Amino acid sequence: MLSITELIMDLGLAIVILGVSHLLWNYLSSPLKAFPGPLWASFTNLWRLQDVFKGRCDITHNQLHRKYGTAVRMGPKVLSLSDPSVIPHVFNSKNPWMKSDMYNVNDVIVSGVRLKNLFSHQDEKWHSTYIRPVKGLYSMTKVQDMEPGVDVTINLFMDKLRERFVEKGQLCDMADYLNFFAWDVMSQITFSQNLGILEAGSDYQGFLGRSNKSLDYFASISQMPILDLLLDKNPIVRLGPPTFVWANIFSLEQLQKRLSGGTPPSGHTDFLDKFLETKKKYPDLVNDNTVVTYLLSNTLAGSDTTGSAMCSAVYHILKHPRVHRKLREELYAAKVPLPAKWKDLQGLTYLDAVMRESMRVNPGVGLMIERIVPEGGFTLPDGRFIPAGTIVGMNPWVINKNEAIFGANTEEFIPERWLPSPGESDQAYQARFTKMKSTDFTFGAGPRMCMGRYLSQLESYKLIATLFSTFEMELPSLDHTWHVTNSWFVRHKSIPVKMRERTDLAVSV
Repeated sequence: MLSITELIMDLGLAIVILGVSHLLWNYLSSPLKAFPGPLWASFTNLWRLQDVFKGRCDITHNQLHRKYGTAVRMGPKVLSLSDPSVIPHVFNSKNPWMKSDMYNVNDVIVSGVRLKNLFSHQDEKWHSTYIRPVKGLYSMTKVQDMEPGVDVTINLFMDKLRERFVEKGQLCDMADYLNFFAWDVMSQITFSQNLGILEAGSDYQGFLGRSNKSLDYFASISQMPILDLLLDKNPIVRLGPPTFVWANIFSLEQLQKRLSGGTPPSGHTDFLDKFLETKKKYPDLVNDNTVVTYLLSNTLAGSDTTGSAMCSAVYHILKHPRVHRKLREELYAAKVPLPAKWKDLQGLTYLDAVMRESMRVNPGVGLMIERIVPEGGFTLPDGRFIPAGTIVGMNPWVINKNEAIFGANTEEFIPERWLPSPGESDQAYQARFTKMKSTDFTFGAGPRMCMGRYLSQLESYKLIATLFSTFEMELPSLDHTWHVTNSWFVRHKSIPVKMRERTDLAVSV
């Protein structure tokens, strides 16, 4: 009869054998052996999980594509693609490729029921059906209806900067305050009520902290979605991250208040008002639960990427004095009323170039956006065949660095790449600009392209124009380096800024 020690040793040996056998099976059965990539990626997805866990997988992805080319094996059945010409195929609108299982990690369990959302749902027919009633609300024309709510929050933002930093001569960590603004403004234009973060000057209720922890979990575990079944979705003991229950509760509370109280308390329209109008227009499709789903998309997905874009703009402008001078010169000459109005910013070509370049070098999403190759497989432009069922992904941080599209030195912040070059004909410039604009992967592509991209642009352009028209700003040193964390959404720390009220009316070049 075997002793307890012997049983444990035998069990351990069996587990080791099973583990090794699983790795070998992954390697031998992989249909992607012809594609280059890291050795361990051909055995297990644990390789990419640990890389994402470190917080800068975008650096790894760019290095791998420079080393191995346009198609890199990232897992036994996972490829990363970097050729912009395949974007219309992988993210086509006519016959959309299905999202991979990575998105299922974003589901939540409520009272034992697994609930999907607009982001996590893999059924394209379901998604298109439920997004159709509200899609028009996010056009550039319609999001301008939300400008009064944006202005309310910009004014609050500027008041708090003056009170806490300008008048006291103290440094402001813009990484914090721009994110406070992004969360408060989204709540303001959605519910006509901010979250009180700017007023408090801190994440006093832990909204941002819980969001970051949930994103950290999603980013890593989505690389091996099966782990989510053990950690967050198991029916016995939940071991996952903080949930977004607070957002559900907050959204539901605001909906109930509006249903009992009538019009938005601000006196101007907000998204909740628009969603309730949609409910009346589509009673067979949109109910209160659907409205909460729409509200959650705004609350949870509409803040981090906008905050990231504004952090990138402030940091890169202040790191490049030449860019700073040119932007101030354009803003000062325009004499736009403050807070800056969207219509007054349309002719400011350098501001537009700065913002486009800020989002190009620092896209708000930093992981691969994944799809599943459909039946029949897919042939790459170079003739290599990818079989059906393969997960393919494209990372905005890789696509946006393509030199064939965006020109030389794509790691550098050069707003002038978005403007006509000396001696360049207008026809040549328009062709080059259109190619860059259509390839820019900052907001994704296809039917799942970020619905709030125009809203994000409206908010960030207005805030940056107002900020740099009002204050003279600088970093403590041009050598200062921020801290970047890539955890699906890209977030930043340490952008200390000295500010003082603008005193001059002209800028010397």
